[in-house]
Amino acid sequence: MVADSTVGTGTGGEPETSDSLRTFGAVLQALREHAGMSRAELAEHVRFSKHTVASVELGRRMPDPALVERAEEALGNTGVLRKAAGCLARQPGLAAWFRQWARLEATAISLYTYECRVVPGLLQTEAYMRAVSLSVPPIPDEEELGERIAARLGRQELLSTRRKPACSFSFIVEEAVLKRGTGGAEVMREQLDHLLDVTERHWNVEVQVMPLWGPVHAGLDGPIRLAETPENQWFAYSEGQQNGRLICDRKEISLLQHRYAKLRSQALTPADSRGLLEQMRGAL
Repeated sequence: MVADSTVGTGTGGEPETSDSLRTFGAVLQALREHAGMSRAELAEHVRFSKHTVASVELGRRMPDPALVERAEEALGNTGVLRKAAGCLARQPGLAAWFRQWARLEATAISLYTYECRVVPGLLQTEAYMRAVSLSVPPIPDEEELGERIAARLGRQELLSTRRKPACSFSFIVEEAVLKRGTGGAEVMREQLDHLLDVTERHWNVEVQVMPLWGPVHAGLDGPIRLAETPENQWFAYSEGQQNGRLICDRKEISLLQHRYAKLRSQALTPADSRGLLEQMRGAL
C-alpha cells in the first residue's frame, strides 16, 4: 500500500503477526495488573492514550520507546519492560523498512508531508485505506487488510493535540489526488469531509492543496517527508515501490527542506485549500 508503508506478508515486507509483540503486551498487562492499575491510569502515567496502551497490550502495536521508559517508572523499575522491548522485531501492518520512520514520527515535534500519489496515511479514512489497499496488487486477504488498517488508524493518534509536546503537522496534497475518485464517490465524499473535519478540530494540522495548473512545481521529483525531533534534529524519508529510505545526511535534508518551503509557497493557502475542499465535496 503506497504512502505510509502498510504491507502484508510478501516481498519486501514483514509478517503481519508477531509473537514478540504479543509477549511484550502480555508482560506489560501483567505488570500493570500486579500494580493494581487500570489501562486508563497507566495511560495517564505514560502520557499516551488508553487506546494506545490497549493496542500495545494486545500485541497490535509496537511500543514507543517513551512509553516503555515511562511504563518502567510507573510499574516498579524492574527492567523487565526494557529487556523485553529489546527483543521486539516486528510491528503488525507496517513494512520493515518503515519502522524507523514510524518511531521518529511517534515523538516528532514537526512533521511535513508532500504527497502526490494518495491522501497521506495520517489523514485517511478507514474506507479510503481499504480502497487503496485493494487497488494495489497483490490483493490482501481480510486478515491482512485488517492488520494494515489497524496499523494506520493507530498511527493517526499522532495528530492529537493532547500529546506533550504536541506535534505541528504540515500536509501538501496534489489536487489530482483528491479528484481521482479512489474507492468511488461515497468514499471520496467521506474522505473530503474527514479532511475538513481534521483541519477544523486540530489547530496543529495544516493542509494545503497543490493546484492542478501552475507554471512551476518544486515537487516534481516525488513525495517528501521531513520530521523534527524534540532535540531539534531533522530527518527525512523517501519511499518507492517495496522500499523506503531513512535520510540522515544534512545536505540532503537541507535540499528537501528547501524544496518543501518552495512547495508551501506554490500551494494554495490553508484557507483557500479549505475552500477548494468544500467545493469538491459539494460537487460529489
